[in-house]
This record gives sequence, C-alpha cells and structure tokens, in this order.
Amino acid sequence: MPFNPQMLTIKVIDKLDANQLSRLDKFVLEQGDGTPFHRPAWVLSVADACGHQWRYLAAEDQNSEIQAILPLHLVHSSLFGRALVSSGFAVGGGILSRSTHATQLLAEAAWKFAECHSFPSVELRGGPAPEENWQRKDGVYAGFVNDLADSDENQLLAIPRKQRAEVRKGLKNDLEIRVGNTEQDRADHYAVYSESVRNLGTPVFPLELFANVLDAFGDAADILTVLSNGKPVASVLSLYHNGTVMPYWGGGTWEARRLRANDIMYYALMNHARGRGYKHFDFGRSKVGTGAYSFKKNWGFEPEPLSYAVRTANGEEARDVNPMSPKYRLQVALWQRLPLSVANKLGPFIAKGLG
Repeated sequence: MPFNPQMLTIKVIDKLDANQLSRLDKFVLEQGDGTPFHRPAWVLSVADACGHQWRYLAAEDQNSEIQAILPLHLVHSSLFGRALVSSGFAVGGGILSRSTHATQLLAEAAWKFAECHSFPSVELRGGPAPEENWQRKDGVYAGFVNDLADSDENQLLAIPRKQRAEVRKGLKNDLEIRVGNTEQDRADHYAVYSESVRNLGTPVFPLELFANVLDAFGDAADILTVLSNGKPVASVLSLYHNGTVMPYWGGGTWEARRLRANDIMYYALMNHARGRGYKHFDFGRSKVGTGAYSFKKNWGFEPEPLSYAVRTANGEEARDVNPMSPKYRLQVALWQRLPLSVANKLGPFIAKGLG
C-alpha cells in the first residue's frame, strides 16, 4: 500500500491570541520531548525583554489539531547578525513534532520565512534534525539529566565520593538557603548572577528577562539563594517542566568558591525539587571539554550528546555567539576587567543581540 502522508496546513501565529497561545502551550505540555523553551511563556518573555519579534509556525491536520510547532525569535544585532532562532536565549527548542512529515514541512516553512524576510540563517536548538540542506552540529554540546534520590541523605550518597566531600565541607559553613520569588529574591539573584558572568567575561542579560520569565512561568519557576551571614553568595533561577527541574541561570561570587556555596546550591535545589514532587534534575548543557562539563560529570551525571541544526543561505556563514570561540578571546579578557557597575550597564545592550 503506497505511503500517503497526512494532509497538513502550516500556520504562522504572531498575535497575542489567548486561545491560540493556550493551544500551543497544551501541545507542548503533552509532548514528552517538549521543553520550557517551546512554551509561549518563554517565547513571549524573551521577545518583550530583548526587543525581538516572535513567531510560531504550527502544522495542523484536517481536524485543526496541532501536529508540530516551531517557536522562532527574529534576532537582529549589529554585532552578531540576523537569524531565526529556536528558541532565543535557550539551550533547547527546535521543532516539536509528532511525525517526520510534519517536521520536514515546518523546516521548509521556516526556511521560506527566512528567505522572505532576509534572514541569512535559521538555528534549531534541539529537536529532530530536518533532512537536506541543514547542517547538523554534533559533538559540540552535551546535556546532563539524572534521577533525583528519595531522601536528602540518599541524594548526598548518590554524589560521587570526591564531589560529595565538597558538599559536606559546604554543609559545615552554616549557610542559609532561601527559596522564593519576591523582589528581594530577584534583586539578590541578579546581583550574584551579574557578578558571576562578568567574572567569566560575558555580558549579563537584561534584568527584565529574568523578571518576565518568573512572572510568566509562575509556580513553574523560582529562585534559590545561598546566603552567608545574610549576604547572598550563590543563586540560581530554575525552571520546572514535566517532572524535571532545570537550574538555568545560576552563579556565585568569588566568596562562593571558598564556602562551597555553589555545591550547596545544587544539592539544596535537588532536595527542594524532590520536595515539590519532581523526579529528575536537568543540569543543562555544557560544551564538551570545558570546566562546566567536567563539573557536572563529577556530580555523577553522564553526558548525553546534543544535536543542533543550522541552515544558511548560499555564501553565508552561521552566526558565532559562543563566548568560548577564539575570535572573542580578547573581548572576554577585557570584559573580565570591567568594574561591575560598568559591565552591568553595558552588558544588557550587548546580550540582547546574542539570541
């Protein structure tokens, strides 16, 4: 019997239509491979805070049931170029689909959209890789996901011996753990996070981005902060999705290293997430061979290769927004020397263009 693919219609969604956005969100939550970065809460938060337009491409069947979606941010930057990105400022996204046929149709629709609107490239961060004319980027990044234990003590014992010793040292430092979503939590998180990324040599995202995400995700996001003598030294903004907690924007001050505050932060988050009924811990992505990659392996997480897909116009090169790229070595070194007040003032204007 000949193959007869399902008849699908591609729709472009670009309006704040509550019913349409609710349908998209429901579809994401029903898919096992859906991520927070597919949700309208993420897409609209990024667009509003960073000034990028957004679109959803959706494939619907003859009964108007969604079969696939692709969230897109239309990124414009004088420093980093133009691109359609799925999803902006995310480590995931890409096409979320129920069939190979729907995947390919959305990929073709995305490229046609890019050509019509003069975007030289389309970046898909995860999801199935489309066939033909798309370049797969394999072996660059890895993800780290593990199950949570059933108690605080077993969670500690699940950490490999060497890293567990670091956590035990931190537990002796009389650190305070605070979880919340108040203005104080937000201010403390931004202060710690902005210092952390300055020390790494990268510009901080706009404060509005963090606020928008927290407001849009509601109970599906929170901030955990570690304090020493009442002073925040480590903090992480986490997302919660389909039984998994993802510590997404986190960092620590210079003092955090001596206090093992970052170790305590992740251990405390594991216990906090389990208390909320979550079963899995997603440590996020890291570039293969980096310190962050080794750090996550030290916690007993096995790396899972991530695959991204990029398509570029003839004669064009894909954007390079990786701060570890050799082309940015000088800029990173200079940024690390900036006073924090200067870095925090200039950073958001630059970071908005990263996508």
